[in-house]
Amino acid sequence: MHRRHTTLREKGRRQAVRGPAYMFNERGSALTAEEERFLDAAEYGNIPVVRKMLEESKTLNFNCVDYMGQNALQLAVGNEHLEVTELLLKKEGLARIGDGLLLAISKGYVRIVEAILAHPAFRGGLRLALSPLEQEMRDDDFYAYDEDGTRFSHDVTPVILAAHCQEYEIVHILLSKGARIERPHDYFCKCAECVEKQKKDSFSHSRSRMNAYKGLASAAYLSLSSEDPVLTALELSNELARLANIETEFKNDYRKLSMQCKDFVVGVLDLCRDTEEVEAILNGDVDKCPPSPYNRPCLSRVKLAIKYEVKKFVAHPNCQQQLLTIWYENLSGLRQQSIGVKCWTVLGVTVGLPFLAIAYWIMPCSKLGQILRSPFMKFVAHAVSFTIFLGLLVINASDRFEGVKNLPNETITDHPRQVFRVKTTQFSWTEMLIMKWVLGMIWSECKEIWSDGPREYIMHLWNVLDFGMLSIFVASFTARFMAFLKASKAQQYVDMHVPDEDLSNASLPDDVAYFTYARNKWRPSDPQIISEGLYAIAVVLSFSRIAYILPANESFGPLQISLGRTVKDIFKFMVIFIMVFVAFMIGMFNLYSYYLGAKYNPAFTTVEESFKTLFWSIFGLSEVISVVLKYDHKFIENIGYVLYGVYNVTMVVVLLNMLIAMINSSYQEIEEDADVEWKFARAKLWLSYFDEGRTLPAPFNLVPSPKSFYYLALRIKSCLIRLCKANGHHHNNELEMGMLNSRPIVSKIMKRLIKRYVLKAQVDRENDEVNEGELKEIKQDISSLRYELLEEKSQATGELAQLIQQLSDKFGKNTKRH
Repeated sequence: MHRRHTTLREKGRRQAVRGPAYMFNERGSALTAEEERFLDAAEYGNIPVVRKMLEESKTLNFNCVDYMGQNALQLAVGNEHLEVTELLLKKEGLARIGDGLLLAISKGYVRIVEAILAHPAFRGGLRLALSPLEQEMRDDDFYAYDEDGTRFSHDVTPVILAAHCQEYEIVHILLSKGARIERPHDYFCKCAECVEKQKKDSFSHSRSRMNAYKGLASAAYLSLSSEDPVLTALELSNELARLANIETEFKNDYRKLSMQCKDFVVGVLDLCRDTEEVEAILNGDVDKCPPSPYNRPCLSRVKLAIKYEVKKFVAHPNCQQQLLTIWYENLSGLRQQSIGVKCWTVLGVTVGLPFLAIAYWIMPCSKLGQILRSPFMKFVAHAVSFTIFLGLLVINASDRFEGVKNLPNETITDHPRQVFRVKTTQFSWTEMLIMKWVLGMIWSECKEIWSDGPREYIMHLWNVLDFGMLSIFVASFTARFMAFLKASKAQQYVDMHVPDEDLSNASLPDDVAYFTYARNKWRPSDPQIISEGLYAIAVVLSFSRIAYILPANESFGPLQISLGRTVKDIFKFMVIFIMVFVAFMIGMFNLYSYYLGAKYNPAFTTVEESFKTLFWSIFGLSEVISVVLKYDHKFIENIGYVLYGVYNVTMVVVLLNMLIAMINSSYQEIEEDADVEWKFARAKLWLSYFDEGRTLPAPFNLVPSPKSFYYLALRIKSCLIRLCKANGHHHNNELEMGMLNSRPIVSKIMKRLIKRYVLKAQVDRENDEVNEGELKEIKQDISSLRYELLEEKSQATGELAQLIQQLSDKFGKNTKRH
């Protein structure tokens, strides 16, 4: 019987159960036979033997370790023997309890984790906040690692490990006991602790930061540790994305964690079932939002998601549905109309924009005012206004179209005594209208800077484009006005000092006569020439701004996004391009600068000519004769041929094709996720019209409405109230009451959503688990049950033998009496 029992145990032994070092087939020489039997019993769940040896043996060292450095607690935990673990935890002086806890967490054994946490060593929760390395510095055997330290990192705390393993229930247990993951200091932190860790072991310091961020970015920890998991995940995703650009050696890891946070936010939003829950996610803590006079949602989380480029969150159907509802605010019937009806609406706004502006000035709070304040109507009004502005730019250039008789270079005046430049510098009616539009747009930009702040304003590239466009317009008109003032002074001199009727025969000072000259005699620094150059640049920027409204259309939106990504690729390409271009430009200039006048064309003889020749050579507009000399200096010519050929091969064949490949790659990225990219860009456009104010477009916004005076009075009143302490306290009390009333609702909705998320995550994990782990657990349960049955059988056999012996004794006594 004993031989059979031993054979079964040997056949049932799984060599790989003790980890990857199963090839070590010799036990430690320090182990006694009793200790070997004790470790085997703990490993295979032989509860009776473990209980008996712990209770009866006086010489047993229950902290002994096997050939892999594992004690009985680790072996029992690793094989999920709860009863054996509980027996061991009752012994005083048990070592490596922390190792057992980490092992149980990594295996996901919740009941064993609860049993270990019930140990007196965890009272107060202090040990849960310390990493194994910090415990080791206290000369504590709580985390006595294996000699080679192969299982867990020394900086991993129990809650970090549980978060890594996505063990929701274990994370909840640890959080309830006070365990928290401490957020790492800023990467550039210069405190004594960070400097010491960086100096001692920079790699370990970086790895400890990475492990902490992995725990913080875990869906389990985000769900259970924060009152507002959505806000926490958004901010953490941005921090991780920033660290990916700083710690480039861990770029992929940080980007993966950042995407993990974004996926968590999208997962929570996906579980919303009604509008109230969607609004709670998109608006967040409404108490921190500025009060809206029209009760429009602040969408603080959406704005934050756009700022941090959480595109899937913004493009999610639940978010888009809410944004679309706000977009057609007060125009609910228009949302379901066809494209034709919407086009007629736009045409009506175009024709009646001045009348609508007047009506809004007079009755801003009327039904018509509410319609004009809707984001869609604001967008249409601003788009129509800007279209009219572009039309004015075209009309202003119409006097120089082909077929017009008044050519710019002819000195035609209204009367003989008129100075020519007085006529050319006068502002036409179209230019006056353009100036009004520019002033209106400048006022709109000033209001936006006031409301958003300078830092937030310059973060948007379209704002930078607007600022540049308007600045160039102002500079152009200023230079034109300076030229007009100088020409007017010249006209005044003529009117006062020149008696002749015809200025062509009059003797004028040089500074006055200059303003009678035709364009071909103007100085290069003439203010009017500078004004015209700046005006041309401003016109180009004005028409390029049309791309700002393209994301509103599903057909042109992805195209505009691809164009923007292409511009970014071109800027990256320009770095290499300029480096190669400058190298060949300087080289060819050094080669041919001595042959000025000795070439068939002036190419490469000056820096300017070198630039022109090489630049137009990219487009095939330069000739090979540019390297040929009139002298018989073949060596110089051959060097020139080689350099010019290498330049053309490098720039045209290699670099330009590389640029094409980069652009194609960017376009493919946009095309693969075109819907998300377009909806994200459209949401950015929509949000720019969601904020209160800026209802009327330029130039109608230059005239203050009665509403503006009303708001000004309210602001003065609020400033006066703040100066009064009593009223200030009363106001704060009312605000606090509003916060108390609204917080429970948002908190309740958030808890409901997180509960759904956790349940869904657990169900998905159960469905994804591999059956091998379940079979292993069943085998271990059967093994423990076998030992218990054998023990019960042994006890029953012993009791039966005693009963038979007692019966035999009684029958023997009765036989002797008879």
